[in-house]
Amino acid sequence: MTDLTDLTVAEIRDGFRAGDFSAREVAEAFNANVASAKALNAFIVETPEKALAAADAADKAKAAGEALKPLSGVPIGMKDLFCTEGVQTTAASHMLEGFKPTYESTVSKKLWDAGAGMLGKLNLDQFAMGSSNETSYFGNVISPWRRGGGDNAALAPGGSSGGSSAAIAARLCPAATGTDTGGSIRQPAAFTGISGIKPTYGRCSRWGIVAFASSLDQAGPMARTVRDNAILLESMAGFDPRDSTSLNLPVPQWEANLSSDLKGKTVGIPREYRPDGLNAEIAALWDRGIEWLKDAGAQVVEVSLPHTKYALPTYYIIAPAEASSNLARYDGVRYGQRELPDGAGLQDMYAATRAAGFGPEVKRRIMIGTYVLSAGFYDAYYTQAQKVRTLIARDFEQAFEKCDLLLTPTAPSASFALGEKQADPLAMYLNDVFTVPASLAGLPAMAVPGGLDSQGLPLGLQIIGKALDEQGVLNAGLAIEERAGFTARPEKWW
Repeated sequence: MTDLTDLTVAEIRDGFRAGDFSAREVAEAFNANVASAKALNAFIVETPEKALAAADAADKAKAAGEALKPLSGVPIGMKDLFCTEGVQTTAASHMLEGFKPTYESTVSKKLWDAGAGMLGKLNLDQFAMGSSNETSYFGNVISPWRRGGGDNAALAPGGSSGGSSAAIAARLCPAATGTDTGGSIRQPAAFTGISGIKPTYGRCSRWGIVAFASSLDQAGPMARTVRDNAILLESMAGFDPRDSTSLNLPVPQWEANLSSDLKGKTVGIPREYRPDGLNAEIAALWDRGIEWLKDAGAQVVEVSLPHTKYALPTYYIIAPAEASSNLARYDGVRYGQRELPDGAGLQDMYAATRAAGFGPEVKRRIMIGTYVLSAGFYDAYYTQAQKVRTLIARDFEQAFEKCDLLLTPTAPSASFALGEKQADPLAMYLNDVFTVPASLAGLPAMAVPGGLDSQGLPLGLQIIGKALDEQGVLNAGLAIEERAGFTARPEKWW
């Protein structure tokens, strides 16, 4: 019998409709995998009863001959940054431990309304701040992948959406939600051999998502195939009047319009993404990706994004600045953690609560953000960073006058060992060097697995598109997916 947990979202959806299996059988199979994979620490909260309830509703509707919903029979994981009514939502922090929202985020509600069931809340870097999923208050997520050659070191699943990426790669869920501020969908997808897309800023509502950096945060899907990402994104996207940055546009039919034929398309290769010292295996994969897109009918041209070298420092001024402002709400008064030492006054309560509730990386970014927003430094840092952000966005606009899409690496390396970069925050921040520019410009970008490195670890390619051209990004991703033929999966050890 087919292992139901090895099916993609499209295969589950279509097989359920065809009567090959029941929705309950699918939910039970994934619930069993989740329960048996505690060693990965991918889930903060497991909700098997919610997955079964959605499955039973789908089975009942099918038996009654009712019209099925787009995701009927499909259970998914929910990154624990999305508020879920009645289910603990922590942002992987002590600050929000025990918080059970009385409302549902727009994105999660859209997915439940589309028929999806929830397997649980997935672990992440605390408040989505990190690139390795090591900053979670609830402990590291461990990648299901292992290096070849007898090296059994535990590896990072990427971050911040490391719980999502690890769970999908390990077949604990067929798909999951992620959020991407500077690469937190794309980098973990590349590290674990799956796909993930950050749509155009504003495509998916931010309402009900615990905020990190409001001008950068964007929800998106993560799954094993490009088609699955298109399916999920159709249910996640759409206008939301409660989010002032939400785009009031119709949701395209991305899945129906999927095509790997790129005839008439031009793909740009930014020269600044090939710096001296670029990992040889990453460079080789990039070259193969160029050939794959040519084979799909695309023309390839070299383009320039001259302000790329300023993207990372610009991001690490703007994102912490917005984080320091957003996280000011956690003061021990209205909700979340409260520390009240004996005899403490109001200021003492603030200090004690924030000291206990935030982890080291969150505190580091709050301190950086508060500094760059302070009197005397606002103009010197924050204002200048916003000007450079505009120049970076203009670079993309000028490049897209010559091409339709861009192809780049996703990350500068394959996954690394847990703890390897913890002592050097700057080395950790460099993981975002290829993903941050598209985030600063608000552009759609996708990671697609391209192959394995010499140690048997996944490597990914990134496609960046014009604003609102998720279709072009998905189509190029499909072209790579078909030609790469990536079917590798981690050998089960957990």
